[in-house]
Amino acid sequence: MERQGSGHVVNITTSLVKQASSKVPSVLASLTKGGLDAATRSLAIEYARSGIRVNAVSPGVIRTPMHAPEMYEALAGLHPLGRLGEISDIVGAVLYLEDAPFVTGETLHVDGGQSAGH
Repeated sequence: MERQGSGHVVNITTSLVKQASSKVPSVLASLTKGGLDAATRSLAIEYARSGIRVNAVSPGVIRTPMHAPEMYEALAGLHPLGRLGEISDIVGAVLYLEDAPFVTGETLHVDGGQSAGH
């Protein structure tokens, strides 16, 4: 990316980094994804003059095979919007960041309002 003078990195983190919940054990996610969240901002500044942007998407709970369908209703309750996110919500966020050439160092929360509080 440095050689070509442009590029874009999108990290995937979690909204639990900035909005922990007593309902969800999250120390390992916070430890690992929190590092990615911080690295996003550091790398964005470090590589900005090289034409490389670095951003992150911070999902809430997304409807995937990782979660058992019988848990969907309880997990939806973690979000102020009252529903689970869809994979397409995350894809849309990544595509937005790809098409936003003046955005770098940003963590885009795609979490149904979870990062705003409860």
